[in-house]
Amino acid sequence: MAQERKQERPERPEKGADRAEKPEAEAAGAAEAKPRRRREKRVVPRGAAHVKASFNNTIVSLTDPAGNVIAWSSAGAAGWKGSRKSTPYAAQVAAETAARKALDLGLKVVEVFVRGPGAGREAAIRALEATGLEVTAITDVTPIPHNGCRPPKRRRV
Repeated sequence: MAQERKQERPERPEKGADRAEKPEAEAAGAAEAKPRRRREKRVVPRGAAHVKASFNNTIVSLTDPAGNVIAWSSAGAAGWKGSRKSTPYAAQVAAETAARKALDLGLKVVEVFVRGPGAGREAAIRALEATGLEVTAITDVTPIPHNGCRPPKRRRV
């Protein structure tokens, strides 16, 4: 009976045998890797600008009507760090950068959706208009809780 069990089990490879084969297989796989295809640039004349102005940063995303992001930028991506990210000027530069990228893709008319209580709300909208985008509507979509989570404690300064 013990001999029958041994015959049923498949043979195990030796412990070091599988490790020796892996580097060769990885090297062969790396040579066959396909180059990443760049997305083709498509012309989108209308879209939406989503401005998320938090207390620490401002993020500007420009999307097509379906909601796919065309161009984006943030105060942090524009090069600011720390408390400088939360300034209106940083939000302005972030909005200008995102708007320039979108203008290159043919975006002309945007509807602005603003979310959050940050300092860069108005500055970002003004910068979008100044770069040449036509703003048709401005909507505040800040989520307001109906007595949801408890807010953070008040600061004592």
